[in-house]
Amino acid sequence: MNTKHAEIRAQQRGIPPLVDQLLDLYGEEEHDGHGSVTLYLNKHSIRNMERDLGRRPVSRLAEWFDAYKVKSTDGQTITVGHRTRRLWRK
Repeated sequence: MNTKHAEIRAQQRGIPPLVDQLLDLYGEEEHDGHGSVTLYLNKHSIRNMERDLGRRPVSRLAEWFDAYKVKSTDGQTITVGHRTRRLWRK
C-alpha cells in the first residue's frame, strides 16, 4: 500500500512498480529509530534474487539496485528514491 506521496515520488524518480515489489520481497530492512523501516537492496538480497529469478533477468535490473523504500510500521510506503550516498549502519 502506497501513499499518494510515494506514488508521485516513484514516478518522478523513475522507479517502476516491479522494483517496488522486489524491495518488498528481497529488500534488507533497517529500522531508523523513528518508527519507520528502510528497505534497500544489498549484495545478499541481489544474490537471493539471482537464485530465484535467474542471473540474466536480475542483471537487467541493475540500474535500480540503488533504490530504497521507506515504510511506516503499519506497512504503508512513505517514500521511494535512489541512494546517492552510502548507508551507514550502527
